[in-house]
Amino acid sequence: MDDDQLLRYSRQVLLPGVGVEGQDALQRAHAVIMGLGGLGSPVAAYLAAAGVGRLTLVDPDHVEVTNLQRQILHTEADIGRDKVASAAARVAAMNPQCQVETRAAYLDVEAMTRLFGTADVVLDGTDNFSARGAISRAALAARTPLVSGAVIRFEGQLTTFDYRDPEAGCYHCLYGEDGGDEDTCAANGVLASLPGVVGSLQATEALKLLMGLPTLQGRLLILDGLAMQFREIRLRRDPACPVCGPRSTPA
Repeated sequence: MDDDQLLRYSRQVLLPGVGVEGQDALQRAHAVIMGLGGLGSPVAAYLAAAGVGRLTLVDPDHVEVTNLQRQILHTEADIGRDKVASAAARVAAMNPQCQVETRAAYLDVEAMTRLFGTADVVLDGTDNFSARGAISRAALAARTPLVSGAVIRFEGQLTTFDYRDPEAGCYHCLYGEDGGDEDTCAANGVLASLPGVVGSLQATEALKLLMGLPTLQGRLLILDGLAMQFREIRLRRDPACPVCGPRSTPA
């Protein structure tokens, strides 16, 4: 890092376990953010601000007026614009040193697997069960760690699946194959600030993972926003899981 970069990231470099080595690791890192809505907005903002060197933003949708209540990277002037274009412009303004790539398209599991294979971490900010399941399958196939977040109404959930570990459980170990795509913010609503809370925690998990610090691997964090209470449950790999059960240790 040069002197300007040391000054920019000095409050982070001062942290035990980070230092210059940790900041260098962030600058070399590539993160893929799936979905640039309520969760993806704070994720992208904080990863860029923290100095992650390369971000790939993936979202096939465009900005709508109903997004503005919680998707803080977008403004009224962006209505009708691709979300990835709007988000990329805001990220570039925050940190011009961050390399940003965009994909305004739906990616199937095969395409996601190829993309995730180039990344150090994937962050899931999508809002339905089938998308999350597909992203998990692709991250598992690529052996790329996945930071998964979800919000609805006043509730949030967060965990990290470190697929570099052959004993790590997967998304399907936790939720099975019976999730419903009707459980979305569009159908059930969400408090405006809640995606900001969970998305910020996702960014925190990703930053720690990229710097080799402890994560939520093996634990699910659950937020009750009404009671303002956090609790966690242990996650274990299901040997009978149809997605990750038969996988072998990578060479």
